[in-house]
Amino acid sequence: MNTNKFFKGFIWFTWFMSIFACTEPAKKQSDKSMENMQAYQQVSPAFNSDSAYNMVQRQVDFGPRICNSDAHTACGIYLAQEFKKLADEVIEQKGIVKNFDGKNLNIKNIIASFNPAASKRILICTHWDTRPYADQDANPANHNKPILAADDAASGVAVMLEIARLLKSVKVNIGVDLICFDAEDLGKSEHGGESYCLGSQYWSRNKHKPGYKAEYGILLDMVGAYNAHFIWEGYSVKYAEPVLRKVWDQAIQLGYSNYFYYLQGGAITDDHYYVNTLGGIPTIDIIHYSETSDTHFAPHWHTLNDNMSVIDRNTLKAVGQTLLEVIYKESGAAVQ
Repeated sequence: MNTNKFFKGFIWFTWFMSIFACTEPAKKQSDKSMENMQAYQQVSPAFNSDSAYNMVQRQVDFGPRICNSDAHTACGIYLAQEFKKLADEVIEQKGIVKNFDGKNLNIKNIIASFNPAASKRILICTHWDTRPYADQDANPANHNKPILAADDAASGVAVMLEIARLLKSVKVNIGVDLICFDAEDLGKSEHGGESYCLGSQYWSRNKHKPGYKAEYGILLDMVGAYNAHFIWEGYSVKYAEPVLRKVWDQAIQLGYSNYFYYLQGGAITDDHYYVNTLGGIPTIDIIHYSETSDTHFAPHWHTLNDNMSVIDRNTLKAVGQTLLEVIYKESGAAVQ
């Protein structure tokens, strides 16, 4: 991701202002949620964090999944096959997009749908490609080396695969679409925000089905690391604040207030930006914020340290269970 504040970076003055305004209310909300949690009755099936962890590992085993590479092709085939085992319908949206350096990229967005005929739909998305260069690594010698991206790619896909497994076995009566966007992480700040998120830009201009609509969308980006903190991202507030409140409130009810914080950060040009502005679907971004790193992203962001050592089953569980609860409550009840 690009830390240029005009494109993909956090505008962190918002953070410094909001921390004073929001810390105490957030604490009160957290205390209240702990009381409510004791009486809260979960309606969704249990998210299996071991299953999700294994799916992160399976993707990492392919190596870096960079567009136009053999590993990218092989992993794309594997992911499509896995979703086809679970979903009612899987569409592999293939296209050619131009990278900032003028090269053509063969991309594939993978769309797994449940209840494809249902009019009420929820969209959950992530990106599955990996960054070709570890340009944030502490060692400059690593800046042109590719990243395994256990967190910044594989974690979001793994959460969606586990959700798909449960949607297959415990049915819902609404439509759910799980989209793996390609070519998110090849951009560079000097080439502008549009050099990122090429797969979601392509999909937003060329929906997998004419006239496709969803009630709202939820983007997952870096949702598997130890001690992850998720705060309110700026474009999510601008375009889909009610969805933020729905998801964060749900997380608090489930007891995940140590992951989901009612604090506002700046705006990031991530995949959700294009789903909002080009696709017309109000969409939020659940993305790891770090108060300790200079970039305010996770310390392993765009470094060679983004490997299996940073992945935590508890974080995968917190995100995955929250999303499941949102889905099953939207459905009203599971269909037996």
